[in-house]
Amino acid sequence: MTQHVFQAEGAKLTVFLDGPEWDGAPTATIGAFTCKAETAGADVLQQAITFARAQGLSRVIGPMDGDTWHSYRFVTESDGSPAFLLEPRETPMPLELFKVAGFTEISQYFSARVPLTQTALTKPASTDTFTIEPWDGTNPEALFNQVYDLSSEAFSQNMFYKPISREAFLAMYMPMVPMLKRELIFFARRPDQSLAGFLFGTPNFAEGPQPSSAILKTYASLERGAGQHLAYAFHKAAAAAGYDTAIHALIHDDNQSAERSAAEGADVFRRYGLFGLKLDG
Repeated sequence: MTQHVFQAEGAKLTVFLDGPEWDGAPTATIGAFTCKAETAGADVLQQAITFARAQGLSRVIGPMDGDTWHSYRFVTESDGSPAFLLEPRETPMPLELFKVAGFTEISQYFSARVPLTQTALTKPASTDTFTIEPWDGTNPEALFNQVYDLSSEAFSQNMFYKPISREAFLAMYMPMVPMLKRELIFFARRPDQSLAGFLFGTPNFAEGPQPSSAILKTYASLERGAGQHLAYAFHKAAAAAGYDTAIHALIHDDNQSAERSAAEGADVFRRYGLFGLKLDG
């Protein structure tokens, strides 16, 4: 990533010049924004905007550490409950400074929680298109290689999607191996054993070594209905493993998984936003 750091006493951020497209136009993204002093934060933010304009870019989005594979989104609403594992933390001052600088919300997301006693009550209709199987716990590098391949295809039409190299992807996710629980990771496979979908779940270790909640972190599918079957398997397995709550994490408001979460009776406890600024109007 082509990046430039701006800092002053009490504030620091990074500008990434090769961000994903927005409205068909190339963007800069602003990420890694830390701010303890409002004046310093406003100053470095304006420096970043001026820098992006000087590079010939007409769009700036943030917070985003270069792309959606890395950290992005502000917390915009919360019930005050502790952050779960891998969740964006609340940063009220940077959020307010973005708004004052003219950024507006361009994409919305949420997280919701649901007691596992009220999930997985109705098994999805059987299908011959694919079967659901848990990860066998072996060869985690092969696991993440498969996840990379399917993610790259399944997410390619998502707003703000930008490809990432296999090497960069593995460098991000392989350090997570010690936290993996095989009973919370599932694949949907076609009869020829090709991958039709995956679901990546993890215990909420932010609660400590024996968490009571399990996070449905990411799932993707290339076959109609695979997502529903994967979610059913996850909820059922999490309940069997002794967790009492499922967290449906970081869902886009317009995603089909938002409808599934609502159908499970999950309650939204946090909302997030991605913000954008157009420099040509």
